[in-house]
Amino acid sequence: MTQQRVFLGADKNRLMADAYGEEGVPVLLLHGGGQTRHSWGGTAQHIADAGMRAYCLDQRGHSDSEWVETGYSFHDFGRDVVAVARQIQEETGQAPIAIGASLGGLASIMAEGALSPGSLSGIILVDITPRLDKGGVNKVISFMARNASEGFESVEDAAAVIAEYLPHRPPPKSLKGLAKNLRMKSDGRFYWHWDPKFIDQRHLDDRHAAAMQNALEDAARKLALPVLLVRGGSSELVNEAHVDEFMQMVPHAEFTEVKAAGHMVAGDKNDMFTSSIMPFLSSIRMSLDA
Repeated sequence: MTQQRVFLGADKNRLMADAYGEEGVPVLLLHGGGQTRHSWGGTAQHIADAGMRAYCLDQRGHSDSEWVETGYSFHDFGRDVVAVARQIQEETGQAPIAIGASLGGLASIMAEGALSPGSLSGIILVDITPRLDKGGVNKVISFMARNASEGFESVEDAAAVIAEYLPHRPPPKSLKGLAKNLRMKSDGRFYWHWDPKFIDQRHLDDRHAAAMQNALEDAARKLALPVLLVRGGSSELVNEAHVDEFMQMVPHAEFTEVKAAGHMVAGDKNDMFTSSIMPFLSSIRMSLDA
């Protein structure tokens, strides 16, 4: 059973979440860019069944969370993570463990490594490091931008575009999950469920992009909490060199790989992804309960 929750971001922006479980060590699940809180499959419920409390958050500008004028930089998303983590700690008495996919992972690095150390009890980075493959990033951005302005005639049309982009993923048995990533406007067409200004700010000049990457790398080097990096074996964004570099930045970090999964690991191989992170979560839970 889930409970819908409302948190306030760093700019008092409304952030929607679903909470799973009644008590236990809190876990904050942060989706990737263009996704929603519904992107985690059965992971949140599995975490709750293991005796923890999971919060799946819609990040600023996504799904049912408020669209903002203040910005969509990694710094802004990180500020929201700090704000929500504080509210969760006030509620539960413990700083949450963050599970961040792509954008959510970078926001977690910024939150803990640069903005407010101690906000989190641990971080699981899902197919993301501070250094990204430029070709992979451009591929993701191009997909997000496709149909962003003109939308889709139907949910089925959106499903066809996704199937073309992710040919390795079996088609879903139902389109109900996809429908949660779309919104129908007054023209009767379906549009992605995120603020178009978010994608506008992904097109950064090289100097700005270099400064952003340097800030993320500096933040990663300052991480002193438990960290697990999960890579999709067929990732378009994170290659083996990126993993090696990250492990040098954060020598105490752990690493695991989910075979046959692409960048969207939890969506591609949800059962395998969930199994890969549970030992790490359990170890932090035991240390916090001790």
